[in-house]
Amino acid sequence: QVQLVESGGGLVQPGGSLRLSCVASRSIFSFDAAAWYRRAPGKERELVAGITRRGLGFTTNYADSAKGRFAISVDNAKVTVYLQMNSLKPDDTAVYYCMAGLQGSNYWGQGTQVTVSS
Repeated sequence: QVQLVESGGGLVQPGGSLRLSCVASRSIFSFDAAAWYRRAPGKERELVAGITRRGLGFTTNYADSAKGRFAISVDNAKVTVYLQMNSLKPDDTAVYYCMAGLQGSNYWGQGTQVTVSS
């Protein structure tokens, strides 16, 4: 069983920053990929940023809306996936979910609310 626990959400003003954390119950390096998704009110869940294991390293990919503003990373111990979010906009308001993929199965965290409002 794999557990993912997100934290770091909250209320922030437009232009502000937040860093989301996703702590996994096992090394992120053991996963095939990890990602941050979000679901805004009335909208479908969408991929925000992903990180995929490639040999001893990782490659990253971003939604167009996140490019240049968000950054996904893993810590040196490889048990935490971060999403650094800068220049936040009201359209970024959503519940953000961490996902990790392993051998064809996807695991999800419970989500953390991000609200961007003045």
